[in-house]
Amino acid sequence: MVLLSLIDRPALSEPSRAPIKILAFGDSLIAGLGLQKYDDFSEQLSRSLKRDSYHVSVINAGVSGDTTAGGVARVDWVMRVNPDLVILELGANDGLRGLDPKVTRNNLATIIRRIQAKGAVVLLAGMRAPPNLGVDYGAAFDKIFPDLANIHQLDFYPFFLDGVASKPELNLADGIHPNGSGVKVIVEGILPTVKRSLEKIR
Repeated sequence: MVLLSLIDRPALSEPSRAPIKILAFGDSLIAGLGLQKYDDFSEQLSRSLKRDSYHVSVINAGVSGDTTAGGVARVDWVMRVNPDLVILELGANDGLRGLDPKVTRNNLATIIRRIQAKGAVVLLAGMRAPPNLGVDYGAAFDKIFPDLANIHQLDFYPFFLDGVASKPELNLADGIHPNGSGVKVIVEGILPTVKRSLEKIR
């Protein structure tokens, strides 16, 4: 993983203005498990935004295997970089482990409050429960993300793996983690929401 390392520098054409700082805070889907650095989410998002003339610096704060409890434990530390925007992508590992959705909800709410207390905009990326855990669990888990987005008035991308989940050609051999092409699809999908979030900062 690449943790808290700036992957972009301010454009030479704009030396007097600091870049908008984006923190991608999540698990292996952010960390880029099994990928070359060039292909991970933060790198691909950075390139896409710069292509569209956004002056940004994207920070990879992904930790493989992280749960929402892990996010609570490290959110204050990662926020020391003082980001303008945080893309919050956590919860997938809670679902894979079948953790109590109430605990996941409370952990995410804590993370959101701590980020907002630092003055950063939060873009919440939703996740869906694995289908093998049953209808009741899935309904409770899937409801967490839109509910929190509504309660905390967050920018919201409903499903981080939209267009990628269950497509072998877009995933690594484990069938869970996206390959470079899969990450490209994720970035293309979430990009309009990221841009809307950035407009609140610019």
